[in-house]
Amino acid sequence: MRRTTVAAIAAALSCTLAVAGCSSSGHDDKPVRKQAAPGADGQNINAHPVSDLRQGGSLHFGIDQWITQYNINTVDGSQGDAQEIIRAVLPDLFDADAKGAIHNNPDFLVSAKVTSASPQVVEYQLNPKARWSDGKALSWRDFKAQWKALNGADDAYEAADTSGYDQISRVEQGTGALGVKVTFSSPYADWQRLFDPLYPASYIDTPDKFNKGWSEKAPVSGAAFKVGAYDKTGQTITIVPDPKWWGNKPKLDSVVYRALDTSAKTEAYLNKEIDEAPALLPEDYKRLVKAADTDIRRGARWDEVHITLNGGRGPLKDVKVRNALQAAINRKGVNTSFSKDLSFELKPLNNHFFMPNQQGYQDNTSEFDSYDPAKAGKLLDEAGWKDAGEGKPRTKDGRKLTLDYTLSAGGTSAQTDQAELVQQMLGAVGVKVDIKKVPANDYFNKFVNTGNFDITSFRNVDAVYQTMLTPVFLRPKGKNLYQNFGSVGSPKIDALLKKAGGTTDHAAAVKLYNQADTEIWKLGHSIELYQRPQIDAVRSGLANYGAFGLADTDYTKVGWLKK
Repeated sequence: MRRTTVAAIAAALSCTLAVAGCSSSGHDDKPVRKQAAPGADGQNINAHPVSDLRQGGSLHFGIDQWITQYNINTVDGSQGDAQEIIRAVLPDLFDADAKGAIHNNPDFLVSAKVTSASPQVVEYQLNPKARWSDGKALSWRDFKAQWKALNGADDAYEAADTSGYDQISRVEQGTGALGVKVTFSSPYADWQRLFDPLYPASYIDTPDKFNKGWSEKAPVSGAAFKVGAYDKTGQTITIVPDPKWWGNKPKLDSVVYRALDTSAKTEAYLNKEIDEAPALLPEDYKRLVKAADTDIRRGARWDEVHITLNGGRGPLKDVKVRNALQAAINRKGVNTSFSKDLSFELKPLNNHFFMPNQQGYQDNTSEFDSYDPAKAGKLLDEAGWKDAGEGKPRTKDGRKLTLDYTLSAGGTSAQTDQAELVQQMLGAVGVKVDIKKVPANDYFNKFVNTGNFDITSFRNVDAVYQTMLTPVFLRPKGKNLYQNFGSVGSPKIDALLKKAGGTTDHAAAVKLYNQADTEIWKLGHSIELYQRPQIDAVRSGLANYGAFGLADTDYTKVGWLKK
């Protein structure tokens, strides 16, 4: 199952208290020998044939928050942990391999292919064994209901992303009872990302069902696992094998997800409460690498850390102020301080759509994205914010230039360190930054997703299709922010993204995405920092799980090795 998608968001991490860098993390002040990061297809999952696994056992994971929404096509459901769970219990039509190549999942599809180019027609043949937990067979009606909910024609459906679905003209029965025929009004290159996962028609066919029917529960399933228990008091969600599953039987008896503050995951791993923990931060790595029966598994993932600027309110509505922040924040300083004690090379990220190890990557930064406090000051002057003297916030019409930097209280100390570094940098040009910590369970639902912040930092991950990023940069429509939480966009960007999404020539699409990216940098939508290395501590006896890179997780193959 696909672990997460683009809006699978987690708190960003960095390490420093000073612009010049952070102090040594206990390595006797010896410089850390840097290694090249894994290639685009790099992964380490302790791969084994299923025959090597024992039957039974549980797997325990830490997640960032209690799941309030299991419809991942809504904004609240786009949080990464919700996607991790729902993709284990609903039909996952396509899977990515270690190189990011997409393949049909035979448990659900006999075939899926483009059968006509003009107009573009995609025909699916469903596996006759595939059924929902309520006994109904998967059918074209499920595809049609999902299209109607996500095509943007009815604003009552609170869709996080309408891209691709809005280019479909009709969905109908295809060849035979198990055939599905999808006709597009204009070509759409990334058609495989649609209807994946698939939701059942009878549970999303009205706005009320779509918006509220999946709140804090998954009312139906259709895969190898189903949700066995929700324990809000204990903050755990448990999935168990579904006895009605028609495919290869899972080896695990259960997978338990427990909401934990990020800062608590290392301790929970060392106490054997969870079986995997991030080992990226030096202070975590030092402790985890010494743990008994532990592997440090590394991979290359589509994973970017950035700072989002909210152009939907306050001083940041002015593009000159956003551009000033771009010039005032020393991206290289943030990156260098964070990577000081890492064994990975940390390359600067100068593109919103492609990672440095991806085909199509190029530097699209603007004139505002090189560290230049003098330029930042000049831009603030032009925006009417007067210099009040060293150490004091600028003023305009009797108001002080003050912004909040919103953080999850459940984040790591490194997250706070990054905020404090940005606070220093912006303070040097007359922008006062107040660091605002909010409850972990509220961070996305009540602050990020609603645009209730001035500055914040999180990650977008696993954007193996560039069209997955469309809602991140699309101009909001009314109260629907899509995933453009800072509300920064333009008609030109919208047009370029729409054209790119409809371009089946890959080279031409790459060119269009880079043109859109150039405009995104100029507008000060967000400040890219770095591609986050994938370094995880995993129990040594766990097979077919770990640092997946670009690949998806197949929980039917995950389990504990025979002793």
